[in-house]
Amino acid sequence: MIRFIIVAGFVVLFLICSIPLLIIEWIIGKFNMDFKNKSSLAIVLWAFRVCLFLAGTTVEYRGEENVPKDEPVLYIGNHRSYFDILITYVRVPRPTGYIAKKEMLKWPLLVNWMKNLHCLFLDRDDVKQGLKVILTAIEKVKSGISICIFPEGTRNRENHTFMEFHEGSFKVASKSGCPIVPMTIYNAADIFEDHLPKVKKAHVIVDYGKPIYIQDLPKEDQKHIGAYTRNIIMDTYFKIKEEAGE
Repeated sequence: MIRFIIVAGFVVLFLICSIPLLIIEWIIGKFNMDFKNKSSLAIVLWAFRVCLFLAGTTVEYRGEENVPKDEPVLYIGNHRSYFDILITYVRVPRPTGYIAKKEMLKWPLLVNWMKNLHCLFLDRDDVKQGLKVILTAIEKVKSGISICIFPEGTRNRENHTFMEFHEGSFKVASKSGCPIVPMTIYNAADIFEDHLPKVKKAHVIVDYGKPIYIQDLPKEDQKHIGAYTRNIIMDTYFKIKEEAGE
């Protein structure tokens, strides 16, 4: 429980103390958006690293050589923990917007930083709004910004299981031509979700698979790219589970 209080306290303190930084970032964005993208990313990555340190989280990253550095990508991952965002965000090599649920708009200051990082907010009950979000994400990729989606649509609350990957999430890649980078996240829920409200030390593994170019796949796999990507992540996940002896 002490770790939870420490982490939560740091987040609140950071958000309050970052108000002047938000103003500075807003001014910078009026003159140099590229510099704002880089500076906002650097600030948030520092805060995320501190959160992971305070939580006692160690992360083993595998396959980072598979992430293209010269073009934006669509990151696709399984999702069991709030910490999935922190764990994966600290390794992005370029500005990256995450697709988040619309409820995040209710959090002042946090939502300002999320918008600075090109995050988009999805209403899962509004199909038209969801389509607009995907179209905006496509435009961001075309402008050089990577996008990350957890296509299960919500956090999976069951250990060692996978929900369906929604096919609509993959239109970002099919319409922009960017590669898909599968991210397999193992043991993230052991930080927090498996024993709420405690935050405990945990070792997490993130495995980046080889980039998938939809246009290079057989037609049948292109039609079911969600299931295709899900199978890759599942196979990797259970290989890691076997290695861990669980």
